Amino acid sequence: MTQQIPSTEPELSGVRNFRDVGGLPTADGRRVRHGVLFRSGHLAHATEEDAAFLDSLGLHTIFDFRNASDQKLEGPDVELPGVRNVNLPLSDPADGSEFWKMVRDGEMDQLREILGGDKGANRMIASYRTIVTDRTAEHSQVLRALAEDSVPALMHCAAGKDRAGLSIAVTLLALGVEREAIVTDYLESNAKHRRYKVRRSGSAASAYSPEVMELLSPLFDARAEYLTAAFETAEETWGSVDAYLERGLGITPAIRERLRERLLD
Repeated sequence: MTQQIPSTEPELSGVRNFRDVGGLPTADGRRVRHGVLFRSGHLAHATEEDAAFLDSLGLHTIFDFRNASDQKLEGPDVELPGVRNVNLPLSDPADGSEFWKMVRDGEMDQLREILGGDKGANRMIASYRTIVTDRTAEHSQVLRALAEDSVPALMHCAAGKDRAGLSIAVTLLALGVEREAIVTDYLESNAKHRRYKVRRSGSAASAYSPEVMELLSPLFDARAEYLTAAFETAEETWGSVDAYLERGLGITPAIRERLRERLLD
């Protein structure tokens, strides 16, 4: 039997941004069931206590949206007995390498050139739009798996904010969760205890100066405009969210109904 986790959020020392998506309301008055859909950052640094907690959730599948560069940097997820691990990279390894090199080693002039003004936020918006249009096969696979047998499920990427955030959002759209509730859940990733920690080369104060942190903030923030851009891209490309789900992802009304049966109260 799936454990119904307590309403108080667990304190995991090696896993950031973990939460149960349960309780979010749908447009027709139902709610996402507790204990069936979770999201987090990567599990590579999970402690024994963290792993024991994750094991207690009775997970069927862990969806890891990191690419090879992410996995090389952070390491593989901890292994949980009896849990299926599915790796579906939602960004290319080259993008990951470039991103983390810039975050760690970028000099001020480089950061200003690449991220100054609105460039950082625009970079994130472009990434969200690209994932929506280019990763339809991956999102289709996730939704089909959830409809068939893969719950309880945990979705994560590196920080649990962007690739996992988008995948959770797509899942919630398919369930009929209210758009405002999806955005509110997404923005929970901004909580101080959830945020991915910025790591820079060198220990000098200048490596973490206010200007550096301000330039990097668009990359580490969850901003409503990012998720809104993804929704708009789906609507612009396919005509509506329903059309995106059915024609873009191949998720028929019958599959959506099975999803709702498995994930909603």
